[in-house]
Amino acid sequence: MQDKVKELLKYDTPSITNVVGTYPSDTENCLGLYHPWEGRWYTDQRLRCMYPELGRRAGYAVTCVYGVYDPKFIRLGFGDILRAIAASPKPVVLAVKQNLPERIKNMNGLIGGQMMTAFRSAGVVGVLSDGPSRDIDEIRSLGMQYMLTGIAPGHGYFTLEAVNVSVEICGMDVMPGDMVHMDENGATKFPPDRIADVLARAERLQTNEAKRLKLMSETSDIEELGKIMGGIYDI
Repeated sequence: MQDKVKELLKYDTPSITNVVGTYPSDTENCLGLYHPWEGRWYTDQRLRCMYPELGRRAGYAVTCVYGVYDPKFIRLGFGDILRAIAASPKPVVLAVKQNLPERIKNMNGLIGGQMMTAFRSAGVVGVLSDGPSRDIDEIRSLGMQYMLTGIAPGHGYFTLEAVNVSVEICGMDVMPGDMVHMDENGATKFPPDRIADVLARAERLQTNEAKRLKLMSETSDIEELGKIMGGIYDI
């Protein structure tokens, strides 16, 4: 299965979304796994890619939730996240929910270089979070993709509230074990048991789009361009 996950990196995230759910009326090329608008299966514009130059990442989701400091709840710790990563198929994409009041969330540089180094050693290839984090320069050299809403240099005390539960990250609902694909366009997800179907359609889509782009680059005739694009958009 790791070979198939690696094969996903041949395609950008918009292409993966196209075959997962963007055009459900196209039953040949789109799996229609989610409602395009209401399925909560890809991230919105709040999520930013910190390292576009590092390219795409794909992996099995492990999730966790951090909240405000609660001295009465000390059942979970960093080791619980590491154990969940160790128990997951590899590679792993870690989805971190910041369950914090907005004012605190906006200034919470939650994940830093030491945490990210431990995550990489445990098998994580990318992290996405619905809040800010820090240590951008330090983490870049680790080669992990890092997708956040922004950057903040510090934080206060916080509590790990949950590990491997359903979380919402910038419009995308993530369950433990979901296959997550991410690049500078954002992130999307699909059930890992559909990876062969996604790959087959992504390959066909890429071939068809390459032919269409070649034809459009060879003509400036408006009517001809409309015919080439026919069936995709109503021109």
